[in-house]
Amino acid sequence: MSGIRYVRGDATVPSVKGVKVIAHVCNDLGGWGKGFVLAISRRWPEPEAACRAWHRDRAANDFGLGAVQLVRVEPYAWVANMIGQCGTRTGSKGAPVRYEAIDTALETLAERAGDLGATVHMPRIGCGLAGGKWSRVEPLIEERLIRRGIQATVYDQGD
Repeated sequence: MSGIRYVRGDATVPSVKGVKVIAHVCNDLGGWGKGFVLAISRRWPEPEAACRAWHRDRAANDFGLGAVQLVRVEPYAWVANMIGQCGTRTGSKGAPVRYEAIDTALETLAERAGDLGATVHMPRIGCGLAGGKWSRVEPLIEERLIRRGIQATVYDQGD
């Protein structure tokens, strides 16, 4: 049985008390304009601005596959921009998802969430525009977050 909690709803509106981190996957091109990021941008301008600046200044920072940027959006809420997608289109190397990068990002996220005493909330990361399979992502969340005692909730849209 999975330690991940599954609910229907909007991952940008976690209905729990305490510190929360809303995690999602970004591409390594600095693009922001389709998918779950639109829901984030409707609620807060900071994650998009921070991600774009992070990409723009990438020669002087850690921007790249597997990196994580935490952006505070409310007193008890953060957004984790995790680079887990190579490009934006399926090509000769398959779908843009990069499971190794998501794994690395989740490991960093677990440390940061632990330091904050936060729960983690997300859509089915890497499985939308990135083209990943949940059967490959779910075990990464189990290993990196759940086994370390970090509560994770996955949100599915719809009724």
